[in-house]
Amino acid sequence: MQTDDTLERELTDDAVEEVLSNGALTVVGRLATASNASFFGQVELDGVALPCIYKPVAGERPLWDFPDGTLAGRERAARLVSTAGGWHVVPPTVLRDGRFGPGMCQRWIDVESQFALVDIVDSGAAEPGWIAVLEAEDASGRDVLLVHADDERLRDMALFDAVINNADRKGGHVLLAPGAAAGSDRQAGRLFGCDHGVSFHVDTKLRTVLWGWAGEPLRPRDVQLLSGLGDALGNGLEDELASWLTSAELVALRRRVDVLLNTAKMPVPDGSWPAIPWPAF
Repeated sequence: MQTDDTLERELTDDAVEEVLSNGALTVVGRLATASNASFFGQVELDGVALPCIYKPVAGERPLWDFPDGTLAGRERAARLVSTAGGWHVVPPTVLRDGRFGPGMCQRWIDVESQFALVDIVDSGAAEPGWIAVLEAEDASGRDVLLVHADDERLRDMALFDAVINNADRKGGHVLLAPGAAAGSDRQAGRLFGCDHGVSFHVDTKLRTVLWGWAGEPLRPRDVQLLSGLGDALGNGLEDELASWLTSAELVALRRRVDVLLNTAKMPVPDGSWPAIPWPAF
C-alpha cells in the first residue's frame, strides 16, 4: 500500500477524486469539535491509500437559513466552482456512500503547523507583511488585533469566498499545506480552504477573516478568473451545479460574478450581516 507524501503530491486531482469516489472508505475516528458529524478516515483503491474527511448527510444539523439542499452538496458545488474558475483552493471533494450513509468525502490536508496566515496579535504589534482586520479584546481584556498575511494566495481565496458567498471563512478554515521548502518559508506550500457548506445563499452572507483587501481594485488576475468562471457557467457548469443548488442560488451566483466584474472592486461589508464569523478561529 502506498501512502507516502511524495506519492500523494504526484497524484492529479482527478486521480484523487477517483480514489475518493471508488476506494474502500474506512472510518478511523470522529472529529469531536465539529458542529456537524465529521469523521477522519482513509480511502484505498488499487494499493493507493489517502486520508480523508467524511461528513454524512445524516449528521447535518438543520439550518433555518439554508433550508434547501445539503451541506455536503454545497461542499461539492464549492469544489466545482473553485476548479472551473481556476482558484483551486478547495481540496478534491466528492459525494459518495459511507459507513453512515451518503455524504461528502474530501481529501484530508495536512498543514504546515509552523506558519499561520491568520493570527491574533497584541494591539500595535502587526508587522510588515500583515494586514489588520479587526481590533478587539481577548478574554482577559487585553487589546488585540485580528490579522492576516498580505499574501496573494489569501487574496485569491478572498475573491473565491466573495463569489460563493461564504458565510464561514474562519482562520482555522485556511490550510497551508507543506511545500518543497516547508519548515523554512511561509510562502512555500499550496493554500487550501475547507468547510464551505454554508455558502451560495441568495442573500449577502459573506463572513470572513480575510477583509484586508476590502474595496481595493480587482487585479488583472481577478478579472481573468471571474471571466473564466462566467464562461464556464454558460458552458455546462451551471447545469452541473443544478444538482446541488437551487435555481435562485444559481442566479445569485451569476449575479455576484457580474457585480464583481462591473464594480471592478473587492467587496466591502454592507452592514446587513455580521462581517466576521464567530468564533474567528
